[in-house]
Amino acid sequence: MATLSKAHQELFKRGPDECYQSFDDLYQYCSQQKSRSRDIWEHPQDLKIGSDLSVCGTDGAALRLNDWSFSQVCRMAGVSKDTINRLSRPTASKALEETLPRSFKPLQMLAAENQIRSVHGVAYTRLWNTDLLDVINEFASDFTPPQTAMDDLSTGLYCGEQDLFAFMIDPTGWAEIDGQAFAPGFFVWNSEVGRRSVGMQTFWFQRVCQNHIVWDAAEVVEFSRKHTANVRDALDEIRMMVEQLVAKRDHRRDSFAAVMKKAMTERLGSDADEVTKVLAAKKLSRHLIKDAMEIARAQGGFTIFAIVDALTKLSQKVQHAGDRTEVDEKVGQLLALAA
Repeated sequence: MATLSKAHQELFKRGPDECYQSFDDLYQYCSQQKSRSRDIWEHPQDLKIGSDLSVCGTDGAALRLNDWSFSQVCRMAGVSKDTINRLSRPTASKALEETLPRSFKPLQMLAAENQIRSVHGVAYTRLWNTDLLDVINEFASDFTPPQTAMDDLSTGLYCGEQDLFAFMIDPTGWAEIDGQAFAPGFFVWNSEVGRRSVGMQTFWFQRVCQNHIVWDAAEVVEFSRKHTANVRDALDEIRMMVEQLVAKRDHRRDSFAAVMKKAMTERLGSDADEVTKVLAAKKLSRHLIKDAMEIARAQGGFTIFAIVDALTKLSQKVQHAGDRTEVDEKVGQLLALAA
């Protein structure tokens, strides 16, 4: 079983203005964001950079760069953003204007009102956030955000100027297995401005804490795609992932329950010595084996689940991330013995 931290990472990098309390609120924002945005195609040599670092195209309208589009223009010009920021505004505008590459291929600028949201070449293909949310709304309408995080604000639904991220769970999919609860969920993400790929991660999880770390996740499947010509095919892939998660919900729950029930009753070995040998064969450290055995003994025996549960708890105390991942992989191998 794995620990998933994507939603946890989003929680701590999002401002209050990027948090949404419901799927409908998130969709409404994305719809408004799309409706106020428009594409402008200009050849780079036709662009004029003003002394205030605004960009003027052939229509003469001045559009200001935001932090992301400014970074993109600097990258296209082959000049570091830090260098430009150290120059005076007139010098900076001249440096950008003179170093932007000349090309017969136009640039694709996404503008909203008087601001440029992004700048790309012709190879970039945009996928609107609403297109992605339409798939979720159609095929996973009974999925909802998890409980509000410890800041009493974040629900796992985020969207800002640069990207979208949504954390959803199936509130009807919980399976009680000898006091342990498991449910299906997923993360989905996208960027209209090229900040990140479009993608999805589906999983079964045991619990979500208030800082939105997903504990004891199993059957983790991840897909992502860059915003190139075939990016809309990603919607078909995500649709299929959601359909499978929903359509096979009962089957997944039953099969997972069967594995867990077997793991909770089947012993890893006939006695402590045999269990120790099995764990040693997995190349677990002596002190980790000793501590896991003590925890499992206190829980009533050396069942596969008792050992797996003990090792999962102990792995969270391992100092280095690489070592934790290695322990988690070996824990997964042990659980597979009950499959």
